Amino acid sequence: MVKSYAFAGASSRAIGMYALPIVQRFSDTARIAGMFDINPHRARLLSERTGHPPVFDDFDAMLQQTRPDCVIVTTVDRYHHDYIIRALEAGCDAITEKPMTIDDEKCRAILEAERHSGRKVIVTFNYRFMPYVTLAKEIIRAGAIGRVLNVDFEWMLDRRHGADYFRRWHRRMENSGGLLVHKSTHHFDLVNWWLDDEPERVFGFGSRHFYGPTRAERGERCSTCEHARTCEFFVDYASDPAMKALYFEAERHDGYFRDRCVFSEEIDIYDTMSVSVRYANGAQLAYSLVAYAPYEGWRASFTGTAGRMELEEFESGPLAGATAQQIRLFDTQGNLTVREVAAAEGGHGGGDPLLLERLFSGKDLPDPLGHMAGSRAGAMSILIGIAANKSIASGQPVDIADLLQARLPIRESRAK
Repeated sequence: MVKSYAFAGASSRAIGMYALPIVQRFSDTARIAGMFDINPHRARLLSERTGHPPVFDDFDAMLQQTRPDCVIVTTVDRYHHDYIIRALEAGCDAITEKPMTIDDEKCRAILEAERHSGRKVIVTFNYRFMPYVTLAKEIIRAGAIGRVLNVDFEWMLDRRHGADYFRRWHRRMENSGGLLVHKSTHHFDLVNWWLDDEPERVFGFGSRHFYGPTRAERGERCSTCEHARTCEFFVDYASDPAMKALYFEAERHDGYFRDRCVFSEEIDIYDTMSVSVRYANGAQLAYSLVAYAPYEGWRASFTGTAGRMELEEFESGPLAGATAQQIRLFDTQGNLTVREVAAAEGGHGGGDPLLLERLFSGKDLPDPLGHMAGSRAGAMSILIGIAANKSIASGQPVDIADLLQARLPIRESRAK
Protein backbone atom coordinates (compact mmCIF):
# COMPACT_ATOMS: atom_id res chain seq x y z
CA MET A 1 0.00 0.00 0.00
CA VAL A 2 1.30 3.46 -0.94
CA LYS A 3 0.43 6.23 1.50
CA SER A 4 0.14 9.83 0.34
CA TYR A 5 1.67 12.78 2.16
CA ALA A 6 1.02 16.51 1.81
CA PHE A 7 3.42 19.13 3.11
CA ALA A 8 2.58 22.21 5.16
CA GLY A 9 5.78 24.25 4.94
CA ALA A 10 8.48 24.05 2.27
CA SER A 11 11.37 24.52 4.68
CA SER A 12 14.90 23.17 4.51
CA ARG A 13 13.79 20.60 7.07
CA ALA A 14 10.92 19.56 4.80
CA ILE A 15 13.30 19.02 1.90
CA GLY A 16 16.18 17.27 3.63
CA MET A 17 14.45 15.27 6.33
CA TYR A 18 11.22 14.17 4.66
CA ALA A 19 10.59 15.04 0.99
CA LEU A 20 13.85 13.83 -0.55
CA PRO A 21 13.87 10.57 1.44
CA ILE A 22 10.29 9.87 0.35
CA VAL A 23 11.18 10.11 -3.35
CA GLN A 24 14.67 8.62 -3.07
CA ARG A 25 14.20 5.79 -0.56
CA PHE A 26 10.51 5.11 -0.01
CA SER A 27 8.82 5.60 -3.38
CA ASP A 28 7.37 2.05 -3.19
CA THR A 29 5.40 2.86 -0.03
CA ALA A 30 5.05 6.66 0.03
CA ARG A 31 4.29 9.47 -2.39
CA ILE A 32 4.02 13.25 -2.14
CA ALA A 33 0.50 14.46 -2.95
CA GLY A 34 1.04 18.21 -2.67
CA MET A 35 3.12 21.11 -1.38
CA PHE A 36 1.84 24.16 0.47
CA ASP A 37 3.79 27.18 1.65
CA ILE A 38 2.88 30.85 1.98
CA ASN A 39 6.07 31.55 0.00
CA PRO A 40 5.43 30.36 -3.59
CA HIS A 41 9.13 30.33 -4.48
CA ARG A 42 10.01 27.82 -1.75
CA ALA A 43 6.98 25.67 -2.54
CA ARG A 44 7.95 25.49 -6.23
CA LEU A 45 11.57 24.74 -5.32
CA LEU A 46 10.52 21.83 -3.11
CA SER A 47 8.26 20.53 -5.87
CA GLU A 48 11.01 20.76 -8.50
CA ARG A 49 13.39 18.75 -6.33
CA THR A 50 10.89 15.97 -5.64
CA GLY A 51 9.33 15.05 -8.96
CA HIS A 52 6.98 18.03 -9.41
CA PRO A 53 4.02 17.21 -7.14
CA PRO A 54 1.37 19.96 -7.33
CA VAL A 55 1.95 23.25 -5.50
CA PHE A 56 -0.86 25.01 -3.62
CA ASP A 57 -1.23 28.48 -2.16
CA ASP A 58 -4.31 27.39 -0.14
CA PHE A 59 -3.82 24.67 2.48
CA ASP A 60 -7.47 23.63 2.71
CA ALA A 61 -7.77 23.46 -1.07
CA MET A 62 -4.74 21.13 -1.11
CA LEU A 63 -6.42 18.82 1.38
CA GLN A 64 -9.69 18.80 -0.56
CA GLN A 65 -8.09 18.17 -3.93
CA THR A 66 -5.38 15.66 -2.98
CA ARG A 67 -7.02 13.81 -0.06
CA PRO A 68 -3.71 12.84 1.56
CA ASP A 69 -3.44 10.14 4.18
CA CYS A 70 -1.17 12.31 6.26
CA VAL A 71 0.08 15.91 6.47
CA ILE A 72 3.73 16.63 7.34
CA VAL A 73 3.99 19.94 9.23
CA THR A 74 7.32 21.76 8.91
CA THR A 75 6.28 25.41 9.24
CA VAL A 76 7.46 28.03 11.71
CA ASP A 77 6.69 26.61 15.17
CA ARG A 78 3.98 29.13 16.03
CA TYR A 79 1.79 27.76 13.22
CA HIS A 80 2.20 24.03 13.89
CA HIS A 81 -1.06 23.81 15.81
CA ASP A 82 -3.08 25.43 13.02
CA TYR A 83 -2.00 22.98 10.32
CA ILE A 84 -2.09 19.97 12.64
CA ILE A 85 -5.66 20.75 13.69
CA ARG A 86 -6.86 21.48 10.15
CA ALA A 87 -5.30 18.24 8.95
CA LEU A 88 -6.99 16.23 11.71
CA GLU A 89 -10.34 17.86 11.04
CA ALA A 90 -10.00 16.97 7.35
CA GLY A 91 -9.58 13.30 8.25
CA CYS A 92 -5.79 13.13 7.90
CA ASP A 93 -3.13 12.00 10.33
CA ALA A 94 -0.37 14.50 11.10
CA ILE A 95 3.40 14.17 11.38
CA THR A 96 4.89 17.26 12.96
CA GLU A 97 8.38 18.51 13.52
CA LYS A 98 9.25 19.23 17.12
CA PRO A 99 8.12 21.14 19.04
CA MET A 100 4.50 20.06 18.64
CA THR A 101 3.55 23.68 19.39
CA ILE A 102 4.79 26.57 21.54
CA ASP A 103 2.30 27.29 24.34
CA ASP A 104 -0.17 25.50 26.58
CA GLU A 105 -3.31 26.88 24.90
CA LYS A 106 -2.24 25.59 21.48
CA CYS A 107 -1.17 22.29 23.06
CA ARG A 108 -4.62 21.77 24.57
CA ALA A 109 -6.25 22.60 21.23
CA ILE A 110 -4.20 19.92 19.43
CA LEU A 111 -5.03 17.29 22.03
CA GLU A 112 -8.72 18.16 21.83
CA ALA A 113 -8.73 18.01 18.02
CA GLU A 114 -6.99 14.64 18.04
CA ARG A 115 -9.58 13.22 20.43
CA HIS A 116 -12.55 14.53 18.47
CA SER A 117 -11.21 13.58 15.05
CA GLY A 118 -10.05 10.07 15.87
CA ARG A 119 -6.93 10.70 13.81
CA LYS A 120 -3.31 10.47 15.00
CA VAL A 121 -0.46 12.91 15.64
CA ILE A 122 3.17 11.75 15.44
CA VAL A 123 5.96 13.99 16.79
CA THR A 124 9.35 13.29 15.22
CA PHE A 125 11.76 12.94 18.14
CA ASN A 126 14.71 11.61 16.19
CA TYR A 127 17.09 11.74 19.16
CA ARG A 128 15.20 8.78 20.66
CA PHE A 129 16.41 6.64 17.77
CA MET A 130 20.14 7.23 18.31
CA PRO A 131 21.72 3.84 19.09
CA TYR A 132 23.68 5.52 21.90
CA VAL A 133 20.66 6.86 23.76
CA THR A 134 18.70 3.69 23.00
CA LEU A 135 21.33 1.70 24.90
CA ALA A 136 20.91 4.09 27.84
CA LYS A 137 17.17 3.43 27.78
CA GLU A 138 17.80 -0.33 27.80
CA ILE A 139 20.23 -0.04 30.73
CA ILE A 140 17.75 1.95 32.82
CA ARG A 141 14.89 -0.39 31.94
CA ALA A 142 17.00 -3.42 32.93
CA GLY A 143 17.44 -1.92 36.42
CA ALA A 144 21.23 -1.67 36.23
CA ILE A 145 21.28 1.50 38.35
CA GLY A 146 18.08 0.79 40.27
CA ARG A 147 15.33 3.35 40.59
CA VAL A 148 16.55 6.66 39.14
CA LEU A 149 16.40 9.44 41.72
CA ASN A 150 18.36 12.27 40.07
CA VAL A 151 19.25 13.37 36.54
CA ASP A 152 21.75 16.06 35.54
CA PHE A 153 21.56 17.10 31.88
CA GLU A 154 23.79 19.79 30.36
CA TRP A 155 23.50 20.87 26.71
CA MET A 156 25.99 23.20 25.02
CA LEU A 157 25.32 24.90 21.68
CA ASP A 158 28.46 26.32 20.10
CA ARG A 159 28.88 29.77 18.57
CA ARG A 160 28.08 28.50 15.08
CA HIS A 161 24.93 26.45 15.69
CA GLY A 162 23.81 28.42 18.74
CA ALA A 163 24.22 31.77 17.02
CA ASP A 164 22.10 30.65 14.09
CA TYR A 165 18.96 30.53 16.26
CA PHE A 166 19.47 34.24 16.86
CA ARG A 167 19.66 34.99 13.11
CA ARG A 168 16.42 33.24 12.21
CA TRP A 169 12.74 33.43 13.12
CA HIS A 170 13.50 31.48 16.31
CA ARG A 171 14.88 34.65 17.92
CA ARG A 172 11.35 35.87 18.71
CA MET A 173 9.53 34.17 21.59
CA GLU A 174 6.23 34.52 19.73
CA ASN A 175 7.58 32.36 16.89
CA SER A 176 9.40 29.58 18.75
CA GLY A 177 8.67 29.73 22.46
CA GLY A 178 12.41 30.33 22.85
CA LEU A 179 15.06 27.64 23.01
CA LEU A 180 13.46 26.06 26.09
CA VAL A 181 10.61 25.03 23.79
CA HIS A 182 12.12 24.87 20.31
CA LYS A 183 15.41 23.15 21.17
CA SER A 184 14.95 21.73 24.64
CA THR A 185 11.83 19.79 23.66
CA HIS A 186 14.31 17.20 22.30
CA HIS A 187 16.15 17.05 25.60
CA PHE A 188 13.11 17.00 27.87
CA ASP A 189 11.59 14.28 25.74
CA LEU A 190 14.72 12.16 26.12
CA VAL A 191 14.55 12.43 29.92
CA ASN A 192 10.82 11.64 29.94
CA TRP A 193 11.46 8.64 27.69
CA TRP A 194 14.52 7.41 29.55
CA LEU A 195 12.65 7.54 32.86
CA ASP A 196 9.30 6.39 31.44
CA ASP A 197 7.80 9.14 33.56
CA GLU A 198 6.07 12.50 33.31
CA PRO A 199 6.87 15.90 34.85
CA GLU A 200 4.85 17.37 37.70
CA ARG A 201 6.43 20.68 38.74
CA VAL A 202 8.93 23.00 37.00
CA PHE A 203 11.05 25.97 38.07
CA GLY A 204 13.28 27.91 35.68
CA PHE A 205 15.79 30.69 35.23
CA GLY A 206 16.53 32.34 31.90
CA SER A 207 18.55 35.31 30.71
CA ARG A 208 19.84 36.87 27.52
CA HIS A 209 23.47 37.67 28.31
CA PHE A 210 25.40 37.12 25.08
CA TYR A 211 23.21 37.84 22.04
CA GLY A 212 20.80 40.70 21.49
CA PRO A 213 21.82 44.40 21.76
CA THR A 214 25.05 43.73 23.63
CA ARG A 215 27.26 45.70 21.22
CA ALA A 216 26.91 48.98 19.37
CA GLU A 217 28.50 47.77 16.13
CA ARG A 218 25.66 45.95 14.45
CA GLY A 219 23.51 46.07 11.35
CA GLU A 220 20.27 44.58 10.09
CA ARG A 221 21.80 41.55 8.37
CA CYS A 222 25.21 40.12 7.54
CA SER A 223 24.96 40.55 3.76
CA THR A 224 24.55 44.34 4.06
CA CYS A 225 26.42 45.04 7.30
CA GLU A 226 29.19 47.66 7.34
CA HIS A 227 30.85 45.81 10.25
CA ALA A 228 31.12 42.48 8.41
CA ARG A 229 34.95 42.51 8.29
CA THR A 230 35.35 42.89 12.04
CA CYS A 231 32.45 40.75 13.31
CA GLU A 232 33.27 37.20 14.38
CA PHE A 233 29.63 36.25 13.77
CA PHE A 234 29.56 37.33 10.13
CA VAL A 235 28.21 34.65 7.78
CA ASP A 236 28.22 34.70 3.99
CA TYR A 237 25.13 32.59 3.39
CA ALA A 238 24.37 34.38 0.13
CA SER A 239 27.36 32.69 -1.52
CA ASP A 240 25.99 29.22 -0.74
CA PRO A 241 23.94 28.04 -3.77
CA ALA A 242 21.46 26.04 -1.67
CA MET A 243 20.90 28.85 0.83
CA LYS A 244 20.65 31.39 -1.98
CA ALA A 245 17.97 29.37 -3.77
CA LEU A 246 15.91 28.55 -0.69
CA TYR A 247 16.11 31.89 1.11
CA PHE A 248 17.70 34.82 -0.68
CA GLU A 249 15.79 34.30 -3.93
CA ALA A 250 12.58 33.91 -1.92
CA GLU A 251 12.90 37.15 0.08
CA ARG A 252 10.80 39.21 -2.31
CA HIS A 253 7.73 37.15 -1.46
CA ASP A 254 7.71 37.39 2.33
CA GLY A 255 10.60 39.63 3.43
CA TYR A 256 12.22 36.87 5.50
CA PHE A 257 15.98 37.40 5.90
CA ARG A 258 18.01 34.30 6.80
CA ASP A 259 21.13 36.21 7.92
CA ARG A 260 19.85 38.75 10.44
CA CYS A 261 22.23 40.21 13.01
CA VAL A 262 22.65 38.17 16.20
CA PHE A 263 22.94 41.45 18.14
CA SER A 264 19.56 42.82 17.08
CA GLU A 265 17.31 44.67 19.51
CA GLU A 266 14.32 42.54 18.49
CA ILE A 267 15.79 39.36 19.99
CA ASP A 268 13.79 38.43 23.07
CA ILE A 269 14.66 34.75 23.67
CA TYR A 270 17.11 33.54 26.30
CA ASP A 271 20.64 32.33 25.59
CA THR A 272 21.37 31.11 29.15
CA MET A 273 18.87 28.75 30.83
CA SER A 274 18.54 26.40 33.77
CA VAL A 275 15.50 24.33 34.76
CA SER A 276 14.57 22.11 37.69
CA VAL A 277 11.88 19.44 37.22
CA ARG A 278 10.20 17.11 39.68
CA TYR A 279 8.73 13.94 38.18
CA ALA A 280 5.69 11.92 39.18
CA ASN A 281 7.80 9.06 40.54
CA GLY A 282 9.92 11.42 42.63
CA ALA A 283 12.96 11.78 40.37
CA GLN A 284 14.49 15.23 39.98
CA LEU A 285 16.05 16.77 36.87
CA ALA A 286 18.60 19.60 36.82
CA TYR A 287 18.91 20.89 33.23
CA SER A 288 20.95 23.66 31.64
CA LEU A 289 21.37 25.06 28.13
CA VAL A 290 23.74 27.71 26.81
CA ALA A 291 23.87 28.94 23.20
CA TYR A 292 27.41 30.37 23.03
CA ALA A 293 29.73 27.58 24.22
CA PRO A 294 33.20 27.07 22.67
CA TYR A 295 32.16 23.57 21.57
CA GLU A 296 28.91 21.70 21.00
CA GLY A 297 27.76 18.64 22.89
CA TRP A 298 25.98 17.31 25.94
CA ARG A 299 26.48 15.43 29.18
CA ALA A 300 23.93 13.48 31.18
CA SER A 301 24.17 11.52 34.41
CA PHE A 302 21.63 9.35 36.20
CA THR A 303 22.00 8.46 39.87
CA GLY A 304 19.81 5.66 41.17
CA THR A 305 19.37 3.40 44.15
CA ALA A 306 21.84 0.86 42.71
CA GLY A 307 24.43 3.00 40.95
CA ARG A 308 25.11 5.75 38.46
CA MET A 309 25.22 6.07 34.64
CA GLU A 310 27.10 8.77 32.72
CA LEU A 311 26.83 9.71 29.04
CA GLU A 312 28.38 12.41 26.86
CA GLU A 313 28.54 13.33 23.21
CA PHE A 314 30.55 16.05 21.45
CA GLU A 315 29.47 17.38 18.06
CA SER A 316 32.16 20.03 17.59
CA GLY A 317 35.45 20.99 19.19
CA PRO A 318 38.55 18.96 20.09
CA LEU A 319 36.57 16.05 21.62
CA ALA A 320 34.31 15.50 18.60
CA GLY A 321 34.73 12.73 16.03
CA ALA A 322 35.11 9.70 18.29
CA THR A 323 34.58 6.37 16.53
CA ALA A 324 32.78 4.96 19.56
CA GLN A 325 30.58 6.43 22.28
CA GLN A 326 30.88 5.27 25.87
CA ILE A 327 28.41 4.81 28.69
CA ARG A 328 30.01 4.64 32.12
CA LEU A 329 28.25 2.56 34.78
CA PHE A 330 29.20 2.70 38.47
CA ASP A 331 27.83 0.33 41.09
CA THR A 332 27.30 1.36 44.70
CA GLN A 333 30.93 0.49 45.57
CA GLY A 334 32.24 2.73 42.78
CA ASN A 335 33.26 -0.09 40.45
CA LEU A 336 33.25 1.01 36.82
CA THR A 337 31.86 -0.81 33.78
CA VAL A 338 32.09 0.77 30.32
CA ARG A 339 29.63 0.03 27.52
CA GLU A 340 30.51 1.17 23.99
CA VAL A 341 28.38 1.95 20.95
CA ALA A 342 29.97 2.43 17.54
CA ALA A 343 29.29 5.87 16.07
CA ALA A 344 26.31 5.52 13.71
CA GLU A 345 25.91 7.08 10.28
CA GLY A 346 23.11 9.48 9.45
CA GLY A 347 21.76 12.66 10.98
CA HIS A 348 21.26 13.06 14.72
CA GLY A 349 23.70 10.31 15.63
CA GLY A 350 22.13 7.77 13.31
CA GLY A 351 18.62 8.52 14.55
CA ASP A 352 17.23 10.05 11.35
CA PRO A 353 17.45 6.92 9.13
CA LEU A 354 15.81 4.76 11.82
CA LEU A 355 12.98 7.25 12.32
CA LEU A 356 12.37 7.53 8.57
CA GLU A 357 12.18 3.74 8.26
CA ARG A 358 9.37 3.67 10.79
CA LEU A 359 7.57 6.61 9.22
CA PHE A 360 7.62 5.66 5.55
CA SER A 361 8.61 2.01 4.99
CA GLY A 362 5.08 0.71 5.39
CA LYS A 363 6.37 -2.05 7.67
CA ASP A 364 4.65 -2.90 10.95
CA LEU A 365 7.84 -2.77 12.98
CA PRO A 366 7.82 -3.80 16.66
CA ASP A 367 8.47 -0.95 19.08
CA PRO A 368 9.23 -2.48 22.49
CA LEU A 369 11.02 0.63 23.79
CA GLY A 370 8.39 3.08 22.55
CA HIS A 371 10.62 4.98 20.14
CA MET A 372 7.67 6.42 18.20
CA ALA A 373 6.15 9.44 19.93
CA GLY A 374 2.57 10.63 19.84
CA SER A 375 0.79 13.72 21.04
CA ARG A 376 1.13 12.88 24.74
CA ALA A 377 4.91 12.66 24.51
CA GLY A 378 4.87 15.82 22.39
CA ALA A 379 2.83 17.58 25.06
CA MET A 380 4.91 16.44 28.02
CA SER A 381 8.17 17.59 26.44
CA ILE A 382 6.98 21.06 25.42
CA LEU A 383 5.08 21.62 28.67
CA ILE A 384 8.35 21.50 30.61
CA GLY A 385 9.72 24.33 28.44
CA ILE A 386 6.42 26.22 28.52
CA ALA A 387 6.27 25.88 32.30
CA ALA A 388 9.90 27.02 32.56
CA ASN A 389 9.12 30.14 30.52
CA LYS A 390 6.18 30.92 32.80
CA SER A 391 8.32 30.30 35.87
CA ILE A 392 11.04 32.64 34.57
CA ALA A 393 8.42 35.35 34.06
CA SER A 394 6.74 34.90 37.45
CA GLY A 395 9.59 33.72 39.67
CA GLN A 396 7.35 30.88 40.87
CA PRO A 397 7.22 27.12 40.21
CA VAL A 398 4.61 25.93 37.71
CA ASP A 399 2.58 22.73 37.88
CA ILE A 400 2.08 20.79 34.64
CA ALA A 401 -1.49 19.90 35.69
CA ASP A 402 -2.37 23.61 35.68
CA LEU A 403 -1.20 23.94 32.08
CA LEU A 404 -3.24 20.93 30.99
CA GLN A 405 -6.37 22.23 32.76
CA ALA A 406 -7.49 18.62 33.31
CA ARG A 407 -7.88 17.96 29.56
CA LEU A 408 -5.18 15.31 29.58
CA PRO A 409 -5.07 13.22 32.76
CA ILE A 410 -1.73 13.14 34.52
CA ARG A 411 -0.41 9.62 35.03
CA GLU A 412 -0.70 8.46 38.61
CA SER A 413 2.43 9.00 40.66
CA ARG A 414 4.54 5.91 41.20
CA ALA A 415 6.53 7.45 44.05
CA LYS A 416 7.01 5.14 47.03
